Amino acid sequence: MRRSPGLTFRTSRAARWAAVACLAASSGACVLTQDLPDPALDVPTQYKYAGKPDAPPSLDWWRGFRSAELTQLMEEAQTVNLDIAAAVARIVQADAQARQAGAALLPSLSGGGSETYSRTSGSSASGLSIGGREVVNYSASLSASYQLDFWGQNRDALQTAEETANANRFDRDVVALTTLAGVANAYFQVLASQDRLRTAQSNIASAQRILDAIRERRKAGTGTDLDVAQQESVVANQKALVPPLRQTLDQNVNALAVLVSRPPESVRVLGGTLNKIAIPRVTPGLPSELLTQRPDIRRQEAQLASATANIGNARAQFFPTIQLTGNGGYQSSALVSLFQPHAAFFQLVGSATQPIFDGGKILGNFEFAKARQDELLQTYRKTIIQSFADVDNALYSIKQTTIKLQLQRDVVTSSKRAFDLAEQQLRAGTADIVTVLNVQQTLFQAEDALWQAQLARLLAIVSLYQALGGGWEPRMEKPVNAL
Repeated sequence: MRRSPGLTFRTSRAARWAAVACLAASSGACVLTQDLPDPALDVPTQYKYAGKPDAPPSLDWWRGFRSAELTQLMEEAQTVNLDIAAAVARIVQADAQARQAGAALLPSLSGGGSETYSRTSGSSASGLSIGGREVVNYSASLSASYQLDFWGQNRDALQTAEETANANRFDRDVVALTTLAGVANAYFQVLASQDRLRTAQSNIASAQRILDAIRERRKAGTGTDLDVAQQESVVANQKALVPPLRQTLDQNVNALAVLVSRPPESVRVLGGTLNKIAIPRVTPGLPSELLTQRPDIRRQEAQLASATANIGNARAQFFPTIQLTGNGGYQSSALVSLFQPHAAFFQLVGSATQPIFDGGKILGNFEFAKARQDELLQTYRKTIIQSFADVDNALYSIKQTTIKLQLQRDVVTSSKRAFDLAEQQLRAGTADIVTVLNVQQTLFQAEDALWQAQLARLLAIVSLYQALGGGWEPRMEKPVNAL
């Protein structure tokens, strides 16, 4: 059978374009591939203030405090917090932008159809009247366009968008961790305020007892108006401490309301006392593990990867852009014969565009991309170093606040004993009023400082959880090979 020369020409040209496309697809992926720069950091083998290795913090680390109300607030914040919801929306946006960037790697295809009706004029140049002619033209076509990603420009643009989307996912984790730490801190502030309020009320009652005793001494002639006035000042001073504590309590309840995305009027926090909060044992693990656990480090790493891929995209703009376009379909003046072989048409076009002079625009974009990568590299390094410092600071804070709490308990015990003895001597008429005043002031300050010390230790523990990146996935034990 005789082969049509037109068919042979079309087939060989299509084969050549297919070969070019295959070559580009096989080589373009590795032309401008960028590797992440080495941060060149010395990762310590262990933390300065870490104890013996133990189980890492669990994913639901807040349960270690053994507070049902805190756990409820934590779980509610994870589902309804508006900052977390906004971070999730940013993830959706980044994924959509990644899909847009990936579309350039695929050919674009569009179809069209039209019906054209026209009528020629009914007069001629000689002035004779001739009937006009009506023409109807039908067409159906399919167009395709594809840019060969020979230099990896579109591939790098896709990688840039994908790494940006990854960074947004880690950003969501950063927001979630910050939110959970905020809930824990605000809740412990509520408990501390309630404890300090109860202590203040108790101190007011104690100061009032001393005032009554001094007034009795004045009636008996063993006391003076100055003694009474000094003690009245102590009572008034204790009462003046109550309003700021109530304000602090209300502010922290309102802070919890914001974190769980509810108006303050609809939030009721029972609270309780810091004495019922358990103290979890937190071990930091190894510093090298921190690089994969802290979401802010992972976020910076993803942003650095995005900037690195963007350098490849900017470099590829120096090279020619190769575009393939094709158009084919059917065109006929009669609808019944539109899809007949003789009505077919096609067009294939290959083009290459090489930038020659653009006033330094491409070069400026390339230098900007390199400088942006260097900026993110330095930020990445700083984030890693800061993470080690955060863990060490939290560990040292826990150690020192624990020591201070123990010492403060000793102070309260001694002050309470001295106050009881002074009150007994006052009622017996053998106590010096100056001594009584000093002893009770020492006790009142020591009791308030004790609650603040307990709060400081809990806040230090929360800061350690935050420095470690929250809870960690359970470690997978390596399987033991069977003998």
